[in-house]
Amino acid sequence: MFTALVVGPSMVPTLRPGDALLVRRGGRAVRAGDVVVAKFRNRPGRLVVKRAIHPYEGGWWIESDSPAVTDDSRAYGPADVVGRVVCRWWPRPALLSRRRRVAP
Repeated sequence: MFTALVVGPSMVPTLRPGDALLVRRGGRAVRAGDVVVAKFRNRPGRLVVKRAIHPYEGGWWIESDSPAVTDDSRAYGPADVVGRVVCRWWPRPALLSRRRRVAP
C-alpha cells in the first residue's frame, strides 16, 4: 500500500485537488470502473489518477471523470496500472466504489 495526493481537476466530482488516497499496489485486481494510479507508457515518470475503462493492448484504457479534461488515454494511449485506489482518507474519508459508464 502507498498514499497518493490528487493534483488537478481531472477526477472531479469523484476526487478533488488535495484529496489524499490510499492505494493498493499492483494491477492484477483492477476491474473496469475502478479508480487507479497509473503511468502512461510514453510518460513513464508521471503518475496519474484516473478511472479504468477497459483492458487495452496489454495495459488499461483510462479516462478522467471530468468531461472537460482529456489528459488521459485519449491523448496518451494505454497506461500501466500501478495500483487501485481503495479509499480517500483526507479530507473526507470515503470508500471509492466502481462506477459503471453508460454509453451515450
